[in-house]
Order: sequence, then structure tokens, then C-alpha cells
Amino acid sequence: MIKTCTMKRFFLSALLLFCFAASFAQTASSLFLRSDSLQVKEIVSKEANRYKDVGHHGPAVENSHMALRLYFNDSGAIDLYSKSGRGMELLKYKWYPTQAQQDSLGTGCDEYMVGKTVGFGGIALWDGEKEVKLKATKGRTARVWDSSKGSFAELIAYGVEYMGDTVDVSITISVTQKNREAKVTARELSGKKVMFLTGVNYHPGEKVVFGENFISVWGIHPANVSTKPIPVGAGMKFNPKKFNKPEKTDNMVRIVSLPASSISTTLIGASVKEAELNSARRFEEYLGRK
Repeated sequence: MIKTCTMKRFFLSALLLFCFAASFAQTASSLFLRSDSLQVKEIVSKEANRYKDVGHHGPAVENSHMALRLYFNDSGAIDLYSKSGRGMELLKYKWYPTQAQQDSLGTGCDEYMVGKTVGFGGIALWDGEKEVKLKATKGRTARVWDSSKGSFAELIAYGVEYMGDTVDVSITISVTQKNREAKVTARELSGKKVMFLTGVNYHPGEKVVFGENFISVWGIHPANVSTKPIPVGAGMKFNPKKFNKPEKTDNMVRIVSLPASSISTTLIGASVKEAELNSARRFEEYLGRK
């Protein structure tokens, strides 16, 4: 009888601990169709461009400091939702809190403008002379999933025409608990070696700094969703042995990989709303650490 009660108390304690931990989860994922707003784990589509049909325009993940979404179209772009670092917001506001909620509750906002680039660490290909967008001729799949370690979002483009061949390219974003950084992994699913293009875009007036293994962009993006734009930071860390030297173009700092079947980079988003990396100086110092 004593052993039974002890076991019951043990399982009850374990259940309470699990529920307590779950209530304070520090990552989340989201994927849904706008037609019904029901969360799903996968969308398989013969149509390559479902940008307008999918909620927040594609699969998304979140950690305590930012949310990231993959656009369900040929752009290969990743977009940033900046936050204060005080709580989780993606599932509640679905990327678009109202201005009143931003003012009264201190929620984050879609302050970032991707434009016609791959945005914040998105993926395209490089043919040796120019960028090749991930134009899917055989459809596209979006997925999200969660585990005990974190949350994940993936977008796959099938049948991308590249240098006289076709390739299938996957982009996966992963975020883990108690870590403000996100990892982006791009893969050619059959193992073919390609040259991946990625980087961080910028707009006039923003501060752009980069080195052999990092890119830092800080400043105000053109007003898009936000009616009261604020300075945000978008940063990337990468292995310089896997990429050519960063190159600054008229709208982004881009890096091109050496031929590989897969590559990975690390993304860091920040905002003046948060307590840690709330200035260009602090953001650059964080990214410049070895």
C-alpha cells in the first residue's frame, strides 16, 4: 500500500512538472490555411505559390526573442517578427497583433521588409554568375513539428531548374528552448552538390557591418505592416570555410557557398523593445564574438 501511494505521488509529481514545463515552453511552430485557420503539420501542394492562401504566408517558428517564417512561393525568403523577449506570441497573434496590442501589451511586430531578396537568411541558388530562385516546377511542401528540444519549420521546392538539371531543395528553420538563435539548414534532397546563396538584406539608412564569419544589419525598415517602425537587428553567423567571402550588393550582404549538398547558418534577431541586444553596438558585439 505504501509503495502504491508512493508511485502515485511520483507520477502525479511528474505530470505536474510536465504541465508546468509545457506552460512555459520557449518555442512554438505554426502552419495553417487562411480559409479555416486550423493548425496543421503539413501542406502538400502541386501549386508552387500558396503565399496568399497560407496563414502568415508560410510555415513559421518562434523562440522567446523572435519568430521566423518561410514564404510559400519561389522567393526562398525568410522574414523576421521582432519581439521584446518576454513571452510567446506566434500562436496567439498569428504574426499580426494590432497596433493597440503593440502599444498596450508590448507585443512584437512585423517590422522587417524582405522586398525582392531572400530576406533574413533565406535561400536561393547560385549558378556561378547569378542568383537562381527556388522556382518549383513540381510543387512544394510545407511542414512544422515540435519536439522536446524545440520547434521546426520546413519548406521544400521540387523540380528547381538549375544548371541544366533539376534539384529538390529543402529549407529548415530550427529553434531550441532557452536559446535566442535559430539555425537554418538548406539541403539538396538527393545529395547533389550545388552552390547555395544566402545573406541578410538591408535598406537605406540601416547600419551594415560584416566580417569573415558574421553579418549585422541594424535600423528601421520601410513602413510595411507596422505604422510605427522601430529599429530592429538581423544578424547571421556562418562558417567561413563553407562560403566565399561576403559581398555587399545594393540591397543585401550575400554569401555564396562552396559546392555542397547542404549548408547551415545561424540567425539572430533583435529589437529596441528588448533588454539585451537593444542597440546597434550591443548587437554587433554579440555577432562579432568568436
